[in-house]
Amino acid sequence: MFRRIYLTIALLVASTALFASSKDSVTLTPEEQQFVDSIQKTFTFQNGVIALENNKIELNVPKGFVFLDAKQSKRLLVDLWGNPPASAEGVLGMIMREGTGAFDDHKYVFTISYEHDGHVKDDDAAKIDYDDLLKQMKESTKENNEARVKEGYPTIELIGWAQKPYYDHDKKILHWAKELKFGAEERSHTLNYDVRVLGREGVLSLTAIGTMDELKTINEDIPHILDIAYFTKENTYADFDPKVDQVAAWTIGGLIAGKVLAKAGFFALIMKFLIAGWKFIALGFIALFAAIRRIFQRKKEQAYSTPSSEEETVSEPAAIEAPGEATVAEETPSASSTTEDEQPKA
Repeated sequence: MFRRIYLTIALLVASTALFASSKDSVTLTPEEQQFVDSIQKTFTFQNGVIALENNKIELNVPKGFVFLDAKQSKRLLVDLWGNPPASAEGVLGMIMREGTGAFDDHKYVFTISYEHDGHVKDDDAAKIDYDDLLKQMKESTKENNEARVKEGYPTIELIGWAQKPYYDHDKKILHWAKELKFGAEERSHTLNYDVRVLGREGVLSLTAIGTMDELKTINEDIPHILDIAYFTKENTYADFDPKVDQVAAWTIGGLIAGKVLAKAGFFALIMKFLIAGWKFIALGFIALFAAIRRIFQRKKEQAYSTPSSEEETVSEPAAIEAPGEATVAEETPSASSTTEDEQPKA
C-alpha cells in the first residue's frame, strides 16, 4: 500500500514542482519536507572526471555542478517525474547545478545521450540562414499538429528561437534553444535548450526542458556546460577516417531541424510529460498538499486506534539500504489490490 502512496505523492510533488510558476510556491510542513528530503537523500551525485560509453566520452564536472548516473536518472525521469519508460532509453545521465533537488522548481537539468548515427559533416554550418530555417521548422511543426491531436497529444507552436543557433567550428559544438507553446497553455512557455558535441562516429546530446523563466540561468551557466562533455582520443571529430567510418545522413542544419530528435520520438515523449504535468496541476496545489496531509494525519490516528483491515494500514517506509535506490515497503498482491501496470497512464 505504501509503495503506491509513495509513488503517487512523489509524482504529484514532482509534476507540480516542475510546472509551477514561482508565484505558486507552496510551503511544506516539517513532516512533508522530511518526506521529500528522504527521497533526495537516496541519490548519489558525482563530479570530477567521469567516463561514459566505454570510455569514448568523458565528462569533467566542475565545482558547482553534479552528475547523476544512468540508473538514477531513469528513476528520476520515470518513477518520480512520471515520464514513460521510453524517455529514459539511451540516457547516460544528467547534469545539473549542485544542490538541485529532485522536486525543485525552476532548476534546469540536462539529460545526456549519445547518437551513434555516423559522422556529421559541418560543411553547411557557415551557410545556414537560421531565420529561413526557423520558418521551415514552424511550418513543419504546424503541419504535424493534426496528427498529434488524433494521437491524443496537444498541439505544438514553435514560437521562435530562445537562443539563436551557434556553431563553434573549433570545438565542434553546436547549441541553440527554442521557445515552444503546448496546446493552450497560459503559463510560461516551454524552453527546449539543446547542445550537440560532434564526434568521430556520432553526436553527444545534452538536452534541457523547462520553462522560459529558466533561460537566464542556463545562459549564465552555458559556458561551463559546453566545457563539461568531450570525446576522448581516437573518438574526436578530427579522428574521422572516411575509409572505415560511416557518414551521417544529415548535416548541421538537420541536427537543428530535429532529425535526430524525430528519430527518437522526442515530441511524443515530451508531450506525454507535459500532459502528465497539466493533469496534476489541475488538481490544484491546495488539494495536492491536503492529500499529503491527510496521509500524515492517518498515520497519527493509527497510533490511537486499531485498523479494521489490512487494506487501511499505511506502512512507514523501510530504511534506505543503499545510495541511489529508494527502498519502500512492498505490498502483498491480493484480489483487491491494483498493480502498477493498471495505474492510469499520462
